[in-house]
Amino acid sequence: MKADKISKENIRVFVMSFYAKLLQDEIVGPFFIAKLGEDIHSEQWKTHLEVIVGFWISLALGKPRYTGSLFVPHTKLGNVKRETFEQWLNLFRISLDEVYISPIAEKFEERAIIIAGNFMRNLGL
Repeated sequence: MKADKISKENIRVFVMSFYAKLLQDEIVGPFFIAKLGEDIHSEQWKTHLEVIVGFWISLALGKPRYTGSLFVPHTKLGNVKRETFEQWLNLFRISLDEVYISPIAEKFEERAIIIAGNFMRNLGL
């Protein structure tokens, strides 16, 4: 059953589902594998996923759990292209649709589109 409200728990489910898809993806996966490795259960991945869960909790629930610069780590990914961000958004949408009812998924997607757009603009894509 899809979530009809946002909670810390379903944000965690969403993030885990999303990143599992990213790792398997031929376009986006290599960027994450190069930085974090292939094992999503490694300590490096666990640390990363906690940061991402904290970011979305902060954004969605207004509970400060994320500090730092969202953009800076993405400047070190290498040869990122517009196609990379488009695929990231596609996988994001798919994962949202698995976890949330439409109105909630749409709110997350709107924010993700803004973030991806800002990244592409700042990276000159």
